[in-house]
Amino acid sequence: MPVQRLNHAVLYVRDVERSVTFYSDLLNFRTAFRLHADGDKVPEAAFLQAEESTNDHDLAFVQIEGPDLPQGPGRIPGLAHLAWEVDTLAELQRIRGKLVQAGALANETDHGTTKALYARDPDGLEFEVCWLVPADRIGEVDREAVAPLDLDALIAQFGADLQGGTGISAPALR
Repeated sequence: MPVQRLNHAVLYVRDVERSVTFYSDLLNFRTAFRLHADGDKVPEAAFLQAEESTNDHDLAFVQIEGPDLPQGPGRIPGLAHLAWEVDTLAELQRIRGKLVQAGALANETDHGTTKALYARDPDGLEFEVCWLVPADRIGEVDREAVAPLDLDALIAQFGADLQGGTGISAPALR
């Protein structure tokens, strides 16, 4: 099976701070990093880790209401997407081909430490399939990057079969 684990969930919320407080107080999530609203380009967002997690983030909140945020269909609280993790760039590339063939691929993004494909299922629900740079190779990428995904360049850099996520979302292989 190509998908190895759920990497994170992203939720649309009305008030990021309220959601952060709720999950922090009740379930001991900690804030890994924040994005502060920048007009209609970047909404307020928070990225949280579970108490013992080494993952970049396990849960994210994206604020959908505010004076500068677009309103309209689909802008209600709820699931934005789930991210499924694969172990190798070869598997990410294989899944990309299947998504393209099915007409389901919506976007491809290089998030620095996470290499992501975004797709929509037959009901229009968005999901992400991603590969994570292993912890011992994170120094080779810009952690703040948001750029188009270039799988060929990544395979040239890391190799097609390098185990992703080790030391981050999956235990290191011994």
